[in-house]
Amino acid sequence: MSVLVIFLSLFLLGFVQSDPQVPCYFIFGDSLVDNGNNNDIASLARANYPPYGIDFPGGPTGRFCNGLTTVDTIAQLLGFQDYIPPFANARDQQLLTGVNFASAAAGIRDETGQQLGGRISFNGQLQNYKSAVEQLINILGDEDSTANYLSKCIFTVGMGSNDYLNNYFMPTVYSSSRQYTPEQYAQVLINQYSQQLRTLYDYGARKVALIGVGQIGCSPNELAQSSPDGTACVERINSAIQLFNNKLIALVDQFNRLDGAHFTYINAYDMFRDILRNPSSYGFTVTNRGCCGVGRNNGQITCLPYQTPCTNRNEYIFWDAYHPTEAANVIIGKRSYNARSSYDAYPVDIRRLAMM
Repeated sequence: MSVLVIFLSLFLLGFVQSDPQVPCYFIFGDSLVDNGNNNDIASLARANYPPYGIDFPGGPTGRFCNGLTTVDTIAQLLGFQDYIPPFANARDQQLLTGVNFASAAAGIRDETGQQLGGRISFNGQLQNYKSAVEQLINILGDEDSTANYLSKCIFTVGMGSNDYLNNYFMPTVYSSSRQYTPEQYAQVLINQYSQQLRTLYDYGARKVALIGVGQIGCSPNELAQSSPDGTACVERINSAIQLFNNKLIALVDQFNRLDGAHFTYINAYDMFRDILRNPSSYGFTVTNRGCCGVGRNNGQITCLPYQTPCTNRNEYIFWDAYHPTEAANVIIGKRSYNARSSYDAYPVDIRRLAMM
């Protein structure tokens, strides 16, 4: 049998895998994309127990979901054969294909989420990234080779949700809402975020997708606390988040003036609004309560250990009090990678970002 025939046979059987579109994928964020970095941290923000991971191969991993997160979907669409590992478990050569630095309860501000215990703030995630870059320099041989390698990789950064959920809109614990108007707070966050993203750029990141903050005011937790009917979204929260997101778009323009930089904004806010406005078109029947949880809207706390969740998980937008189901995450991940609407991404989606 000729080599060509053998190759074609293997290809048809799926044994020959094409290379991913980029050499590596680095992920920064919070519980929306944490895949295990909080597992060994003294924190209430952990999800390494059932029913989390009920639909994920191998069960609970630390993902705050029944299955895939948005970045799992993005990694698949970029062509990676394996899930991007958490930094906490990554070893040596694994760094070459990227790692996930995300930590549940993390924020742009270091104090954000402190009432939940341990977490790795964005500053802490950047320190871990610097450590990873040092290891990559050792693997690849020198700084120039590493810089060239990193310039081809995709970076996604999704920060800010906890700076509102577990800071600004928690006045009994944090003073930020008494110190700043929503407009001022958004600017304070953007100022710090800008400095942090500059550090990321200085350490080699060039293809960077900034994920906007979603509609926190529509989460079961906020509906349970502040919605009169348990259905109408909490506008004062969503309007504050829009101030931040609008400034984030301007930040993308600012960073794209740097040498070699390709930054883009992923509009998770409006993607989610589209799903909430047209749930049936996506197969959803339940929009205002978690598949598992406690209290009104299943929104008071996250899923209890070994709690029995809903059986029709693909019909729920929310998995628990705060986090989307795999079904919703896959939709957001697909639209982040390949924009379905002109407002999904600015100026380009992740698919086009990978080709730059």
